[in-house]
Amino acid sequence: MKLNQLIDCPYDTLITGIKTNSVNIQKGDLFICIDSKTMDRHLFIDDAIKKGAAAIIVKNDVKEKSVPIIKVDDPNEVFVDIINKFYNYPTDKLQMIGITGTDGKTTVATIIYQLIDNCAYIGTNGIFYNNHKEKTNNTTPALDKTYPLFVDMINNNIKTVSMEVSSEAILYERVRGIKFNCAILTNITKEHLNTHKTLENYINCKCQLFENTIGPCILNKDDEHYLEVAKHCNKTVYTYGSKEDNDLYFKDVILKHNQTIFKLVYQNKEYEIISPLIALFNVYNLCASILALVSLGYDIDKIIKNIPKLNISGRLENIDLGQDFKVIVDYAHTPNGIAKLLEFINSLDFNRLIVVFSEPGERDKSKRAIKGYNVITNCDYAIITSQDPRSENPMDIANDLISDVKNYQNYEIILNRSDAIKKAIDMAKSNDIVLILGKGSENYQILSDKIIEFCDIDEVKKHLKNLLSK
Repeated sequence: MKLNQLIDCPYDTLITGIKTNSVNIQKGDLFICIDSKTMDRHLFIDDAIKKGAAAIIVKNDVKEKSVPIIKVDDPNEVFVDIINKFYNYPTDKLQMIGITGTDGKTTVATIIYQLIDNCAYIGTNGIFYNNHKEKTNNTTPALDKTYPLFVDMINNNIKTVSMEVSSEAILYERVRGIKFNCAILTNITKEHLNTHKTLENYINCKCQLFENTIGPCILNKDDEHYLEVAKHCNKTVYTYGSKEDNDLYFKDVILKHNQTIFKLVYQNKEYEIISPLIALFNVYNLCASILALVSLGYDIDKIIKNIPKLNISGRLENIDLGQDFKVIVDYAHTPNGIAKLLEFINSLDFNRLIVVFSEPGERDKSKRAIKGYNVITNCDYAIITSQDPRSENPMDIANDLISDVKNYQNYEIILNRSDAIKKAIDMAKSNDIVLILGKGSENYQILSDKIIEFCDIDEVKKHLKNLLSK
């Protein structure tokens, strides 16, 4: 499109793409200096022009350049308007489902993706639809990344998008202007305070998703912050949980090591559910997904028939190469998520529980001691390692984790994550459980100066093969 078709200006410059990050600029792109709250994009105007930017939209006064410069009051608002015009309002043609919460976003988004046809997934595990698979740098990518994908999804007969919406994505406006047809809340616990500073700010940020949703809002009534979120919902609220006063509720739960059996009640009718997803928190995740889909008009019987095929990579993933002990890899990384997971694991029949865990660098330090205490007091042996330390010293992070358990003897520190996983596997005996926490199926480690390839699942398989070959 021409620039004067996108914004009121005298320039008929041909625009071939929209970008807000100069690193991604290609010849013919329009570079918009949005307020990202983390950096001043105006500093990268010259870089963008060198890479081929055809025009620049700014808020600040800028010297004359070799390409058109258009000054506006609010580049963020203009960006949303322009990107919708450029891509012909793609979210109006898709059924958008947004999932937010401290824990469970990835699982709920993946359940929805797997339960229905012609659905795309966007979230922590990447972007999936049809044969398209790619990794993302953020749980919720920026708009100039998602909008071209929305167009491609439409061209590939995708009807629904199941999308994780993180609080940081809302704060940094990565979903501004997207019309969500349904929004889901999993839960809210103290998290991301390094970004939001207070729990109140964190909750208010998540509430923005529900304020801007044009369809049903699906809330967990058992969550202690349910009422705070409910008053912000713009449309009809449907609730799920363990009590009969919900629109959809569950009862008679039987937790096993390889499946979960429970009764689901919806519109006074009971359904017997046999789910391959284990642990009580996955009962909540499954109920949230089902309620969202039926609120959008999907047939509950058809949905339930698809439950046996569910498989969530990196979430309670059991890796079995024939060893006589269990190895489970899980993404759990918040204090609440880890506490719920350990509660479930400890309900199983096993000999010893060996846990490998850590904490990312440059994140909320106040939760480290809590996490360390929760793990070390609820397992037989713990190995503290390194997990995306970024600019922090991994040993400083480890020391924060053990600050409240100095008098305990059931742990050690092995900062090399591969060596830590190997040690846990080598010390496991018959009927033990080895639990690897924090990374799930992620395939990288973020160090101070680089990102390296690393996957817990691959490491587990490597060390198990070496052990079994002996």
